[in-house]
Amino acid sequence: MQAASQRSSGGAAPQQGSPATANDLSLLDALPIAAAVVTRGASGVLAIHGHNRRFDDLLRNSSVGTFDELVAKCLHGEGLIAAHLRGWFEGTSSDELDFRDGDGVSGRFFRMKLAPLPRLQAEEQRCLVSVVDRTVELQAERTLRAEMLRDSLTGLPNRLAFTEMIEAANDTQSAAEDGLEHAVLVVDMLRFSRINETMGSLAGDELIITFARRLISALRAGDKLARTGGNEFGVVVSLRRGIADAMRAATRIQEVMTAPFKLGDLEIKVDCAIGLAVMQHGQEPEELFRNAQFAVKQAKQAGRPQVYEAKQASEARRRFSIETELRRALDRDELKLFYQPLIDLKSGEVAGFEALARWSHEDRGEISPSEFIPVAEESGLILALGRWAMDKAAQTLAEWDRRTGEQLPLYVGVNLSAIQVARDDIAGVVSSALRSSGLTGERLTLELTESSIVQDPGRATRVFDALKALDATVAMDDFGTGYSSLAYLQRLPIDVLKIDRSFVSAMMVDPDSVAIVRAVLSLAEALGMSTTAEGIESRELATTLATLGCASGQGFYFAKPLEAEAALEYWRSRRHCC
Repeated sequence: MQAASQRSSGGAAPQQGSPATANDLSLLDALPIAAAVVTRGASGVLAIHGHNRRFDDLLRNSSVGTFDELVAKCLHGEGLIAAHLRGWFEGTSSDELDFRDGDGVSGRFFRMKLAPLPRLQAEEQRCLVSVVDRTVELQAERTLRAEMLRDSLTGLPNRLAFTEMIEAANDTQSAAEDGLEHAVLVVDMLRFSRINETMGSLAGDELIITFARRLISALRAGDKLARTGGNEFGVVVSLRRGIADAMRAATRIQEVMTAPFKLGDLEIKVDCAIGLAVMQHGQEPEELFRNAQFAVKQAKQAGRPQVYEAKQASEARRRFSIETELRRALDRDELKLFYQPLIDLKSGEVAGFEALARWSHEDRGEISPSEFIPVAEESGLILALGRWAMDKAAQTLAEWDRRTGEQLPLYVGVNLSAIQVARDDIAGVVSSALRSSGLTGERLTLELTESSIVQDPGRATRVFDALKALDATVAMDDFGTGYSSLAYLQRLPIDVLKIDRSFVSAMMVDPDSVAIVRAVLSLAEALGMSTTAEGIESRELATTLATLGCASGQGFYFAKPLEAEAALEYWRSRRHCC
């Protein structure tokens, strides 16, 4: 009981074994943390030889209770602290140990550090034991982490927490013996940005909260929900019957969203797009989440929940790869223009050429325009590609003039996409190409699809008028496939209608296609327009179209797209041929 009386005095007290030195006691008193001196004798017995007031206070507030109980439980016993101390003296344990005292909410957390002290006796080892109470620190960390993992608006777990949910489900799936699987659903609220902009952020927040509550009502016990973005939510669902369970979860979510949302005096219908991805063994959470997000994009297009398919994602990655390579190819001037002859069907001579972009990749080989043009349109590269094609085509035609020593009776047609019409200064591009090449406007034909006109008739009208002011010819490409109004043909200054190849190629076997071509030719004649038929593959087609009154045509029957040198030689070969 001597230890108890010395501890009550509040100073450092030597305990059990060889006496502590004055330096030891002074050192312990000076330390701002709970500390004690522990020795290990030749027999391996551990003993405490001195401790300071803070160490005494720590014991008093711990579950150990008394100093003697500490010695019995922690030093003489086989507990965690005793084992660590013995290991440290033997050189097998680190000089730091984190441990917990007590269970539940009242539990406290400590960190013990060990530092060697000089020996007083040859067979005795000594160390300084310091103990820091980390309970408040860890509680603050847990509180901060909880805040970091929570969405402040809905109270749901956030994007970071959702990643941890996926990791936990993956671990559960890997350990399961009953074949339990999981899937991730990403739910994207449609029309949210429009509602938020129109009605204000407070109404938008109210909509998000109500949407989240409905989502919760659609989930089963065990399903986990998080808000992963502004108007995006993620759900981890367990699957007992495979993907069918995930589709049923998507159906339940859509059903609870059928009722309109009440915002102030308004009732607004809000739909959602749902993408699903089934968890694979060992799959990274980010990859799984991206797969579900990719499926959301597919769901928006399809109008119903979609399950991620690796093939579609592979195609999307290829499109991104092509975008990167196309940007580099444009910077390095690696694309070429080929020229497909446009034949006067009455004389058989070449009336002009249509300029067509071609791309031969050093690793991938020939990349079809049907693949890289949509990528260019989606990425915005079509603007740079279109400017390059316009300038290159004009320069090529001017070079042919110089080489032959005369102004050739030829024009060159250049395609314009709907993206160019919507975003670029088309008249400025054409004007620049004419100035740099020295050509006059009638030597250029600009081909626009019906879709570029239908999307924005007002802008299309302004573009057409600006092109006509430059004396350029305007052609409507792929006529008959874009559902354009006849009013557009009457109102817009269109010079040429190009009959789509789908009607031309079927003329010899399909009476309806012949009727359509006849109708287009009659319409063009009535409106004072010329006509060009695409996709002429045989002599019979060429003869039939000429008989029906079609002015010109192009197709493999005459020639495939040719490089600039070959195109000029082709014109020479057909000059005065018929």
